[in-house]
Amino acid sequence: MSYHFLKVCAATPQLLVGDCKYNTEQIIDCMKQSSGHRASLTLFPELCMTGYSCGDLFFQTTLLEETEKNITLILEESKAHEQIFIIGAAIPHEGNLYNTAIVILKGKILGIIPKTYLPNYNEFYEKRWFHSAHDMISTTITYCGFTVPFSPYILFEASNIPYLTLAAEVCEDLWAVVSPSLYHALAGANIIVNPSASNEIVGKDIYRRRLIAQQSARTMSAYIYTSSGISESTTDLAFSGHKLIYENGNKIAESELFERGNALLFGIIDLERIFIERIKQNNFKHSSIVRNLEYQTVNFELTPLEFEWERFIDPHPFVPSDEAVRTERCKHIFNIQANALARRMEHTRSEKLVIGISGGLDSTLALLVAIKAIQILGLNPSQILGVTMPGFGTSDRTYNNAVNLMKLLGITLKEISIVESVKQHLMDIEHDINIHDVTYENAQARERTQILMDLSNKYNGIVVGTGDLSELALGWATYNGDHMSMYAVNSSIPKTLVRYLVEYAAYYESEESIKEILMDILDTPVSPELLPTDHSGGIAQKTEDIVGPYELHDFYLYNMLRFGFSPSKIYYLAQQAFKDVYDAHTILKWLEIFYRRFFNQQFKRSCLPDGPKVGSICLSPRGDWRMPSDASSRIWLDEIQTLKANK
Repeated sequence: MSYHFLKVCAATPQLLVGDCKYNTEQIIDCMKQSSGHRASLTLFPELCMTGYSCGDLFFQTTLLEETEKNITLILEESKAHEQIFIIGAAIPHEGNLYNTAIVILKGKILGIIPKTYLPNYNEFYEKRWFHSAHDMISTTITYCGFTVPFSPYILFEASNIPYLTLAAEVCEDLWAVVSPSLYHALAGANIIVNPSASNEIVGKDIYRRRLIAQQSARTMSAYIYTSSGISESTTDLAFSGHKLIYENGNKIAESELFERGNALLFGIIDLERIFIERIKQNNFKHSSIVRNLEYQTVNFELTPLEFEWERFIDPHPFVPSDEAVRTERCKHIFNIQANALARRMEHTRSEKLVIGISGGLDSTLALLVAIKAIQILGLNPSQILGVTMPGFGTSDRTYNNAVNLMKLLGITLKEISIVESVKQHLMDIEHDINIHDVTYENAQARERTQILMDLSNKYNGIVVGTGDLSELALGWATYNGDHMSMYAVNSSIPKTLVRYLVEYAAYYESEESIKEILMDILDTPVSPELLPTDHSGGIAQKTEDIVGPYELHDFYLYNMLRFGFSPSKIYYLAQQAFKDVYDAHTILKWLEIFYRRFFNQQFKRSCLPDGPKVGSICLSPRGDWRMPSDASSRIWLDEIQTLKANK
């Protein structure tokens, strides 16, 4: 199954300026190489049939006739390949000469796109030879025996491949104030190709990279770009053969500059991901402007090819892999949390921030955020009331870390054991204290929340929630227990990111003595500590042993909510991302748990307290995620059962 992935290629053939026969031989060689790599689309540079830098040779009928004759050879060769080719060529039409992109499939020309914006400044002099698409009258042309659309406004739509609609713009079109690709995207194109002949000067590669990244993001498309190579460098210009493949602002692949010979760049694009991004954006619709442009649609059929997987799938999509980027991201998130909490405290005129401190990651992050919020407001740390509430499962390690951290931070510390009150409560409801079931566990969580709520009333404060996004997704919170607070600062922070935020605070927001405690907290297993400790007083209840690895669940959550992917596609992607970490059985096992819990626990998310949104995924019912509590999970779980049966 393709899962709507498509392999594409940007090619830079070695050329001889003015030698159509030689250039055709190199183009055909690239076509064969591309097919060998199972690409479904290959883009060649601007005017690659002749070379971009022919100058006044474009006025020679010999060159133009040779171009058409050799395109016929390329058409013949294309019959042997199951892919689309886009070739750059100079073509006469209505007494003018046009710089065009020719779209070819299996021996036929599907359409020809003339360049709209002709650079005529500095080293560029295109208006000497070519006319703009604005000058054309007829929107059809007969070329190489085919009568086809001739217009900048053509959509090439696959009738047998979902979500594949192709359009093209040529070189300078991208650099224009209003580029054709903006209209192409509004008209429905999700793959935009750009055959170019951009020469190389200092800094231009950086600008080119940024421009294409931005354009693919603005158009929510896959943007494929290729430029003339070093073999075309002549007189005063040098060309680098820069090739780029982007998808919705994200770089999929990029070539080196100044590669020699026939150079090919491959990338795998996700058509479904683009489709989901677009349907989520309600301003991304067909407009009256686009309708007035009278787009022509050319339908085609293309057999999808199976290919080797070469696309990087980030196993930790919430966490930047680059350390510098990650540090900056954590700083930004930490400031969002702290400033949002400061504003809530300021608005409610609260005198205290009340937090339950367990010595675990989540409550530690909430405490650090609270310290920062107090600093922002110019208040004293003593206005934070940290409450440690040891119970049946509290280990010495977490207890000592909690107490020592609060002391070093200078907050008001209160210790209230919940052991006797929970015992009394269990007796009141006639529950055997030796039965360590959900009643036993939740009684402790609700007792702790009651204490915090009552203390907030007593001291005119607000309870700061500590639960994170991953716990909310899995429903790993006690309803009306730790599930509830007056402001939940971690509510959109996934578990895989929580530890990096604590690490950031340890290195950049804390003194050395505090850093030591924070580093030990980072090494402590994640646990609610609701079951009695083991024989040595250590943590007996480890969350990831029960619900599964958080790194897997965060991966599932991101791909389900961010892109709406199916369980089978998420399973496939997880196998690529975690191929050296988890086997297929383990991935599928926890994927099923994820879907069961996600659907069954929606009722907890339907009544979440307020909390700051910090990233693209949020489960607040007032923000990003609206889901009925009684939605059926059957079709998702049926798909997982099918995966199990087919293993």
